[in-house]
Amino acid sequence: MKIKLWCKPRWYFLAHKTQILILILIISNYSFQVTASNDLINKNPEKSLSYHSSLFSAGKNDLTLRDAVNLALHHNPELAAFAKEKDALEGTTQQAGLFKNPELSVNVENVGNIQKLTGDINSPQAVSQEVVQQITTIRISQLFELGGKRAARTAAALLNEELANKDYETRRIEIIARVANVYTDVLAGQERLKLAEGSMQLAQNVVNTVIKRVQAGKVPPIEETRAKIGLSTTRIELEQAQRDLVAARKRLALLWGDPSPQFNQALGNLESVTPLPSVEKLEERVLGSPAALRALKNIEQRKALLEVEKTRRIPNLIVNAGVVHHAQLGGNTAVAGLAIPLPLFDRNQGNLKEAHQRVNKAMDEKAATELRLKTELAQAYEVLSAVWNEINILRDEILPGARSAFEVTKKGYELGRFGFLELLDSQRILFQNQVLYVRALANYQRLVNEIERLIAAPIDELSDMSSTRHSGDNEEYKE
Repeated sequence: MKIKLWCKPRWYFLAHKTQILILILIISNYSFQVTASNDLINKNPEKSLSYHSSLFSAGKNDLTLRDAVNLALHHNPELAAFAKEKDALEGTTQQAGLFKNPELSVNVENVGNIQKLTGDINSPQAVSQEVVQQITTIRISQLFELGGKRAARTAAALLNEELANKDYETRRIEIIARVANVYTDVLAGQERLKLAEGSMQLAQNVVNTVIKRVQAGKVPPIEETRAKIGLSTTRIELEQAQRDLVAARKRLALLWGDPSPQFNQALGNLESVTPLPSVEKLEERVLGSPAALRALKNIEQRKALLEVEKTRRIPNLIVNAGVVHHAQLGGNTAVAGLAIPLPLFDRNQGNLKEAHQRVNKAMDEKAATELRLKTELAQAYEVLSAVWNEINILRDEILPGARSAFEVTKKGYELGRFGFLELLDSQRILFQNQVLYVRALANYQRLVNEIERLIAAPIDELSDMSSTRHSGDNEEYKE
């Protein structure tokens, strides 16, 4: 329900031509604003992300993890899409702070009855003619938002923009972790290829040794056949390692939109492992990650939306003013009015209830996010501890024993103390444990990447055991 108050003073202040001139000026001003807005849009085209990397210039064809991360951050389309969303929400914030436009209305009653009164103006004919005369009303209305609606709306839009920034940071960290994982696959593939080449060379040496013993008549010719079969098996393993490395290199290059890798090799040392910090330190950092802060910011944004709904309980004020032109009398009359809705039935109850519940939902989502992050951290930490122990056992106990056993068995076979099956078995055990060691190192790095994604920081910054790093680690894997 609306109450409209109209007043029509009996004084005249404008001519009919002046009304038309005002109308033309208003329309011309509106057209100029539209043209100016279009010019601003045309002068500010969308900026595209560009990154001119000198990675492959001057003969530098080796890739580092830092180079791979930079390439992905500047060329990954997913991250570019999040950046565009941030720019779009800046426009939403700008729009939320604008005032409402005034409205121009023109109303014509009794169209065509514009003849001047003649004769006795008090005669019944003149009076009836005056009653049905053409009346033109030009009115401008302006809506005034009361209760701080515009400020509340702008604050909510700003918080929504901050949420987009947190989403951008979260996706950026996820892309860095993804690059680090694929980069680890490339490093592991390179090591796996080296092991396959070394295993093939060992198999070739075994074949040469067996051939000599067969030619000397010390062993039957069937052992030469077995040795060549073992050599063929290592050749298959070498080809498989080459295919796996090619696939990992392509996956890495595709992260920055390159269908074919342009680098020779990935630089890094899988054995550069960092001992684990305490789980308490990690839990402290995980609550400060962009994902956790995003959940906290979401509560603030929902509370801001609640404030917006509270301001909507207060009705807005509409003020209008204009002139009425009487065609037959030739005069103008000023008119003014106020309009305000009466909040009898709709007091925005439903939207307020929804906003309250969404605040509570955001609080529950924050608790769920923190629980999920802590759970993922605990799982990764436990697995990482187990892999760390596996690496130490393989490096300090199993691999030295496997190498020693193979060398002893090889020399013993040359002297006739061991059979061919013992030689093949020692060679197989050595190769398998070398592969297990590389796999454990790669798993360790992937778990480190996962923890770093959760805490949004390098894990070695939190390590309180960095001084106990393995003495052979002369090259940092994490840059």
